[in-house]
Amino acid sequence: MFLELNLPVGFTFKFLARETPLLSNSRHLTEALAQSYVFIRVFLISSASKAMPGQNYSTVSEFILFGFSAFPHQMLPALFLLYLLMYLFTLLGNLFIMAAIWTEHRLHTPMYLFLCALSVSEILFTVVITPRMLSDLLSTRPSITFVACANQLFFSFTFGYTHSFLLVVMGYDRYVAICRPLHYHVLMSLQACARLVAWSWAGGSLIGMTLTIIIFHLNFCESNVIHHFLCHVFSLLKLACGERTASITIAVILVCVTPLIGCLVFIVLSYVFIVAAILRIPSTEGRHKTFSTCASHLTVVIVHYGFASIIYLKSRGLYSLYTDTLMSTTYTVFTPFLSPIIFSLRNKELKNAISKSFHRNFCQQSI
Repeated sequence: MFLELNLPVGFTFKFLARETPLLSNSRHLTEALAQSYVFIRVFLISSASKAMPGQNYSTVSEFILFGFSAFPHQMLPALFLLYLLMYLFTLLGNLFIMAAIWTEHRLHTPMYLFLCALSVSEILFTVVITPRMLSDLLSTRPSITFVACANQLFFSFTFGYTHSFLLVVMGYDRYVAICRPLHYHVLMSLQACARLVAWSWAGGSLIGMTLTIIIFHLNFCESNVIHHFLCHVFSLLKLACGERTASITIAVILVCVTPLIGCLVFIVLSYVFIVAAILRIPSTEGRHKTFSTCASHLTVVIVHYGFASIIYLKSRGLYSLYTDTLMSTTYTVFTPFLSPIIFSLRNKELKNAISKSFHRNFCQQSI
């Protein structure tokens, strides 16, 4: 089976699906992720089963997730229904985007390839967090085992940071398309796109593995109550004991914040050059048409970093657990919910492709 990609400046090439570097890189990346998961799982099982010599710390076998325990019980079914509908819409929205890109020939371009990879990371991120959160909403004793908590931390950071790196890659794609259009077919070749996607996943996996090993190499006090609805890194650090906890906390903050700031700086610089190039276009219609190709990506970036800033840069001690939990769900549930809406509504080509795909797959079958 051959796939044909159409790029700007009339550049078109075909490739054999089973021999494409993207699929080859994906296989290698899947193998690397599986090896990382096995390594972390073996490490965590050994960490959970041993106690530090000379220390009076109890071994933690499970954690209690206290995030929704502060809510009135009569409110929990309503939250369950709301988050369930948002979760299903997130899955369906991203699946429709992926199906439309795959079936629509004219969307076989780097920009939509990166969007497809972004949809995959978003689906996996929500699958890691939301189903357990939904089950805990209806549970009388929401708990998670030591190894399951570490798995959730690893995969949530892996898919979350992969999402951030892919946003950077999409910003770079728009920069090359607008500021260096004559070099687009060279800088955004199939091999280059495959490498960018693979590096994004590798970077997310590396950060996830690093943070998981650091956190679960710590000793935890007798309290095993996490004041969150998921295995949140900073909530886990509050349970840690030992002389090095303060220095490890600083290291964890640096590992978490530095890549995000780097991604944001790179995106901002990309749009500085993009805006400068757009302003040099003489016609108003040309400026509007060029900027419209960036509008959906820019909106998702603002939403992504806006909600993250509200959660992580807010003043400590001013909010109750009730408010903190609701604010955290805006990033873990509401942001993935908005992303497919923004990309489908603000991108005319994608909106038309989704509509055609929907009618082709569902409406014609029902007739």
